Amino acid sequence: MLNPLAYIASRWTPSPRIVRRAALAALVMSVAIVVTGGAVRLTGSGLGCDTWPKCTDDSLIVTQEQGLHGAIEFGNRMLTYVLSAAVGWVIVAARSAAPWRHSLTKLGWVQFAIVMCNAVLGGITVMTGLNPYSVAGHFLLATALIAVTTITWQRVGEGDTAPRPRVPGPVRKLSWALISTTLVLIAAGTVVTGSGPHAGDSSEIKRMPFDWDTTAHVHAIAAWVVCALAVAMWLVLRVVDAPVDTRARARDLLLVLLAQGGIGYVQYFTDVPEVLVAVHMLGSCLVWIAVLRLALSLRERPAEEAGAPAQGGAQLSSV
Repeated sequence: MLNPLAYIASRWTPSPRIVRRAALAALVMSVAIVVTGGAVRLTGSGLGCDTWPKCTDDSLIVTQEQGLHGAIEFGNRMLTYVLSAAVGWVIVAARSAAPWRHSLTKLGWVQFAIVMCNAVLGGITVMTGLNPYSVAGHFLLATALIAVTTITWQRVGEGDTAPRPRVPGPVRKLSWALISTTLVLIAAGTVVTGSGPHAGDSSEIKRMPFDWDTTAHVHAIAAWVVCALAVAMWLVLRVVDAPVDTRARARDLLLVLLAQGGIGYVQYFTDVPEVLVAVHMLGSCLVWIAVLRLALSLRERPAEEAGAPAQGGAQLSSV
């Protein structure tokens, strides 16, 4: 007897374009859930629904008495179902494609596992009164989801052979340094948020016991290190005559970092207005995606094995 996925696969064979769109939808939704989660925090709606998984002890959905904050918090919870549907589309499309790409199916299930873990952690965050460490973990799990959805999007256009390097070994090591420092930057950002003024609710929320100015400066130093490594990568790729699409990824990263850095300094000197914080959160996602896309462009898996389009900048831009 066929399981549900095998049953669907026996009756539907999606085109490579549909699989790419599914992967892109999951990536877009993984970013959207971060941005809307930021909106919940910045509007003070973090406890708009004061319990989990229900919105109140007596109601599964938001009630009129909970007002705008409840609607915002409940809306963010509902978006998790949209994200889950996008991830489910990836799993079904990858399983139904011909030939079956086992690697893509596994990546889809990893996405699903992260979404479920983050949903549970989100519930813990509400039930612990927006504990800042739980909030930070919630964001870091969302960052992990963005990483997996980005990798899945890239892998859709590749084959399943062993990766072949497109640049010398030292350049690939530099990319690992860039990834590592970007993770430090993102983690430092959660500490800035956890010790900063936006607690997520209008009531008295316990903050991380760190000086906000000091953590902001540490975050800025990490950002400058990431920028220095990104510039070094851009220069090195030109020296080694790296493929055109790889150099384009390095350029894109520099542009995103420039915009993100500008927003970061403006929000610091203007007492962190909510709108700029939200834009900065979106920028954090875009920086992470740009770093990963650059690293992934340093190697290739011939797509002929999977009957997919050739790997490169044009293929990714056509998604």
